[in-house]
Order: sequence, then C-alpha cells, then structure tokens
Amino acid sequence: MAQKPKVDPHVGRLGYLQALVTEFQETQSQDAKEQVLANLANFAYDPSNYEYLRQLQVLDLFLDSLSEENETLVEFAIAAAFGMVTVAPADACG
Repeated sequence: MAQKPKVDPHVGRLGYLQALVTEFQETQSQDAKEQVLANLANFAYDPSNYEYLRQLQVLDLFLDSLSEENETLVEFAIAAAFGMVTVAPADACG
C-alpha cells in the first residue's frame, strides 16, 4: 500500500491540494499516483474545493490522466473529472 501523501497539514486547503498535485506530478510510483489521484478525486466532489482545483488546473491533470496505460488511473480520472464538472458553478460553464 502506498504511503500517505507527504503534506504539511498546516498549509491550508489550497496548499494541501497544491502539494497533492506536485506529488502526483513528481512521483514515479504507480501506487502513489493512484493514491494521490484518488485523494484529488474525492476533493473534486466537494463544491467548496472547486475554485481551488480550478486555480491549480486539476481538471487538466484529470484529463491528461485519461491517456495513462494504468487502467486504475484512467478510472479515477474519469470519476474525478465527472465529479468536478458536476459541482462546477453554473456560471463556470460559459
């Protein structure tokens, strides 16, 4: 099982999400990538995180993950993108 993300719990929500994105981008471990993407997917379903995730361009990260060979990452990315789109404010869609 992958370790918990190496994130300082005192950095605030934006800092925490940024640390997750950075960890996802920098790790070579597939297990760690799966765990971090699953964590980001969980955050994507909460409307209070939408602006933070948008600011960090996490939707692009989810969409980029759709081309991964790892099927688990693809499944998490699909769920995460869906979650983020369903909680987006109405005015965010145009």
